[in-house]
Amino acid sequence: MEKEKISNNELKALGINDNQILESFSRVANGLLKHHVMGRAEILANLEALIADPMPYALKKGGKFKNLAEIVIELRKEGKFVKQERGNFKLKEEIADFPVYGLEHIEVGALAQMRTAVQLPIAVAGALMPDAHQGYGLPIGGVLATKANTIIPFAVGVDIACRMCLSIFEMPATTIDDKTDHLKSLLLKNTNFGIGGTTKSYFDTSLFDSKIWNETKVIRTLKDKAYAQLGTSGTGNHFVEWGELTVADDALDGVPAGTYLALLSHSGSRGFGGSVADHYSKLAMVKTKLPAEAKHLAWLDLDTEDGQEYWIAMNLAGDYASANHHEIHNKIARDLNLQPLLRIENHHNFAWKEQLADGTEVMVHRKGATPAGAGVLGIIPGSMSTPGFVVRGKGNAESINSASHGAGRLMSRSAAFKTIQRDLVTAELHDKKITLIGSDLDEAPMVYKDIHAVMAAQHDLVDVLAKFQPRIVRMADARERPED
Repeated sequence: MEKEKISNNELKALGINDNQILESFSRVANGLLKHHVMGRAEILANLEALIADPMPYALKKGGKFKNLAEIVIELRKEGKFVKQERGNFKLKEEIADFPVYGLEHIEVGALAQMRTAVQLPIAVAGALMPDAHQGYGLPIGGVLATKANTIIPFAVGVDIACRMCLSIFEMPATTIDDKTDHLKSLLLKNTNFGIGGTTKSYFDTSLFDSKIWNETKVIRTLKDKAYAQLGTSGTGNHFVEWGELTVADDALDGVPAGTYLALLSHSGSRGFGGSVADHYSKLAMVKTKLPAEAKHLAWLDLDTEDGQEYWIAMNLAGDYASANHHEIHNKIARDLNLQPLLRIENHHNFAWKEQLADGTEVMVHRKGATPAGAGVLGIIPGSMSTPGFVVRGKGNAESINSASHGAGRLMSRSAAFKTIQRDLVTAELHDKKITLIGSDLDEAPMVYKDIHAVMAAQHDLVDVLAKFQPRIVRMADARERPED
C-alpha cells in the first residue's frame, strides 16, 4: 500500500474551497502525519475545529496549527476564505419497522437506540435480539443492515470479533468431578487474563506470516502488541471454562448422543482490535456528521481509503481473535493428550457482506448477535452458573439471519457492586457445583437475564442442539477493570 497521506478530497470535505488554503492545510497535515506527530483522525479533528474557530489555535504558543489559524483569520478579514458549511447528514423522518424478539426483556434505552439506527440514511433493515441492552450507537444485541458500501465501526463494536469457541472431548463429563484439580491446573497454565496480559509461549504463530500485517500503518504499528497478546483473554465477561455438554440424538455430526467434557471460551481481538476500533470510530465521526443522538453511528465509505483500511483491519482482527481461541484450546488439548471430537466457533461483534431475502446486497452489522443463517452452528452462553447452548440457525429472514449472543445484562457493573450480595453469589456457585477462578460481583449470575427466557424468545431463530453447563470457570481477577 502507498505511504499514508491525507488527501485533498478529505480536506475539502471539511469545507475548504480555496486552492491556496488547501495547499497550506495539506502541507501541515501531511507533515504531521509523516513525522508521526499525531494520527490521521486527530489531525482531521483538529483541522475541523480550527476551521470552525481558529482563534484558540492562533493564541496557542508553539501550537502545531498556529500558522494555519493565523492564515485563516487574515484571509477571513479580507473576505478571501469563507468556511463552507458542511452538509450534515440528516436522519430519515420515518422510523422503519423492525422486529424485536423478547420485547418484555429489553430496556427502553436499547429500543430507542435501535429506532435511531434504522433512521440512518444508509440503513436498510434492522432487528433487535432478546438479550439486547444499551451500548454506544447500536445497542448490544442489535443487528443493522446498511448499504453495501458502508460500514459503521461502533456498530461492529469496540471488541472487534469478540467470539465463542467450544471444544468437545471424548471424555465423560464426570471427569470434572474426578479430576477437578488437574482440569483447574490446565486453565491456570494455559490461559492469561487481564489488561495488557501477554503470552510466554506459543502453539502456532503462523497468522503473523501474513502480508496483511503490512497493509496499513495502523496495522503495522499494532503488530507487536497483537503478537505479544496472542492466546490471552482480557477482562469483563471474557472467560475460559470447563463444563458438561449434553448432546441430543443425531444433533451434531461425529458426536453421538451423550454427556461430554467440553471447553468453552469467550473473548475477542484484545488490544489490537480495541485500538483499531478507537482509531476508525473517531475517524468516522470526523468524516460523517450526524445529529447528537446518532453520532456514534457514523460510517465509513468502503469506496474510500479509510473505509478500505478499516475493512482490512476488521477482517484481520477476526482472524486474530480466532487464533487467540485456537491457541488456548490447542494448548489445553495438547496437555490433555486428546484432540477434540468437534470444535464449534462464531463471531458476534462483526460486519459481513450479505444479501437480504430479496437479493439486496447489504453490510450486516451484528453487535452482540450470533449469525443464524440456515444450518449455521453457533454458541449462545448464559452466565457462570447457568447453561449455554449450541444452536443451529433457521435462516429467519426477518431477524436478518441472527440470534442473541448470550443472556444479556440486567444491570450495569456499578449497579452490581452496589446491589449484589457476595454471600448469595457464593451460595449460588456452591449449589451449582461451580469452581470459580477470578471474577467479581459485576459478573455474578444475578446481573444477567434468565437465559431460558431469552432462548424461548428466539425459538423461531435457532434450534437447540446441545446444552453446556459451566463447572470450572476462569475469568479476570477482581482487581482488573473491564476493557469493554
